[in-house]
Amino acid sequence: MEYFNAFLCGGILCVIGQILVDRTKLTPARILVIYVVSGVVLGGLGLYKPLVDWAGAGATVPLTGFGYLLSEGVREAVAEKGLAGALTGGLTASAGGVTAAVFFALVVAMLFKSKPKR
Repeated sequence: MEYFNAFLCGGILCVIGQILVDRTKLTPARILVIYVVSGVVLGGLGLYKPLVDWAGAGATVPLTGFGYLLSEGVREAVAEKGLAGALTGGLTASAGGVTAAVFFALVVAMLFKSKPKR
């Protein structure tokens, strides 16, 4: 059932994104920003945590999950360090994922040669 919940949640988030691409004049970049900000807002309000508990990776892997990670990092850092944690918490919480993305992008760039579109 875990896999089904993850697939269902991730699929619904993808369907919403695709509908926004097809039916609105929003650019993909703006849609991505909307997803991240939605994750931050829902995480800050405590509404995203039950979805993460229910869907697991289906809620944490999409961009809304990145926003949720930022909000949780800020929440924990503020509890530990006070107001200064609001500036460092999101960076600390997301550092591992961002570092992995940069590292793997570097590896792929070294292994493959890019080609111009025709």
